[in-house]
Amino acid sequence: MTGSFCLLVVAKAPVPGFVKTRLCPPATPDQAADIAAAALLDTLDAVAATPGAVPVVAATGDWGTAARAAELAHALWPMTVIRQRGNSFAERLVNAHQDAAMPGLPVLQIGMDTPQVTPDLLAQGAASLTSEEKAALGLAEDGGWWALGLGDPAAAKVLTGVPMSRADTGRRTLRALTDIGLRTTELDLLSDVDTMADAERVAARCGGRFAPAVRAVLS
Repeated sequence: MTGSFCLLVVAKAPVPGFVKTRLCPPATPDQAADIAAAALLDTLDAVAATPGAVPVVAATGDWGTAARAAELAHALWPMTVIRQRGNSFAERLVNAHQDAAMPGLPVLQIGMDTPQVTPDLLAQGAASLTSEEKAALGLAEDGGWWALGLGDPAAAKVLTGVPMSRADTGRRTLRALTDIGLRTTELDLLSDVDTMADAERVAARCGGRFAPAVRAVLS
């Protein structure tokens, strides 16, 4: 498969009771999983439509029991799927960058919590990775980050020294990239979907499958 960069999606199977538990209540576990599946499907649509991208999905969980399993299988079929490995979240991210790396290609990594992402925004992030000394970081409104681009995928090892899932994770990541000499382009600020308030806010800004899945809970 040819392309100008690897577009890496880190994803967890949207199994009821194991994903988006902070949406419950008002969502039921099945509804929360459906929202997560919708978010991932919209994300995969954006990835598939991004020019120059070689899509790779680092996956974990039981996809056979996931919400919208058949639709997800269809969306994932043309993409390279690898298994996540590692104990901590930081270790899984570092290993995903390593396992997805292709000779001569930078890696732009995203998650499944920003269904409002667009092909243009993803292409913009990749376009900034013009050398091994370049990086890109998309900060999230909750203090984390939603995208990490690296001209040299081996630089992902810097994440092992960054505490994850904290209000300062984004800024700490930016500082860690700077400390190893990378010139980092900051991408647009986006909102992750962690709570129902997040879901409502993001649903108001996007369509696809995500907005109807959120409305189904609130109606």
